[in-house]
Amino acid sequence: MKLIKRILLYGILLGFGVTTLFPFMYMIATAFTPNTYTLPYPPIFFPESFFTGNFVEAVQSNNFGRYFLNSVFISVSATVLAVCVSSLTAYGFARFKFKGKEVIFRILLFTMMVPGILNIVPQFLVINSLEMVDTYRGLILLYVGSGIAGNTFFLRGFFESIPRELEESVLIDGGGRWTIFTKIILPLSKPALGTFTIFAFTGFWDEFLQALTIMKSPLKRTLPIALQLFRGQHASDWGLIFAASIIVITPLIVIFIVFQKRFVRGNMMDGSIKE
Repeated sequence: MKLIKRILLYGILLGFGVTTLFPFMYMIATAFTPNTYTLPYPPIFFPESFFTGNFVEAVQSNNFGRYFLNSVFISVSATVLAVCVSSLTAYGFARFKFKGKEVIFRILLFTMMVPGILNIVPQFLVINSLEMVDTYRGLILLYVGSGIAGNTFFLRGFFESIPRELEESVLIDGGGRWTIFTKIILPLSKPALGTFTIFAFTGFWDEFLQALTIMKSPLKRTLPIALQLFRGQHASDWGLIFAASIIVITPLIVIFIVFQKRFVRGNMMDGSIKE
């Protein structure tokens, strides 16, 4: 009976995997095919020739390379700052006791229920009052600030699962809160921080609406904006569109491969404290 359940489970998972894989293979095969002014039919899943002209033309078209570098700089900077700020905020809510802590935390959670589209106007007004419209620092500040609530909620739960007995040993040896945070909390939170890094970078890399609102200069645009403009200019050349799309998602695949072993794992602190 268990064998039948396992076969059914693996069959369902395989079906989902194939359903996801075939469209991706179709996109890759089309990107390596020249003169694809119509989608290949019947669908092709393996390219007949590895024609790289679509990729070269996509990179050289309309400052696409500059937009790529803009997205790399903004996404990496925002991810690093988000990890630093959110981890400190989550540590404060997880370990410090202060008046109104739970009320403030619930207010943070309430902000997560507001649709992002409703925040565009007030966010723009705040960034404009700081004279940061059409600047990289303005967009990075917006990215980091708008994600603090959700990031704090995610990391706080993991920090609270770390035994306090580990911190007491540091305090006995004369260490302070900063030592606890850097030597105990962060090293034991690598799975959560790795997961958080993947999701944060992916969200910043794919974000379109805020970048379109804040960035006005063409040379400061990010890759999602460039991809939309690229689709409008090459609406019938599917090879070029798919090649540009593959270039856009490549960093996400690299980030996932690098940090995939950091996904949250259970029982990582088993044995850290003697009963």
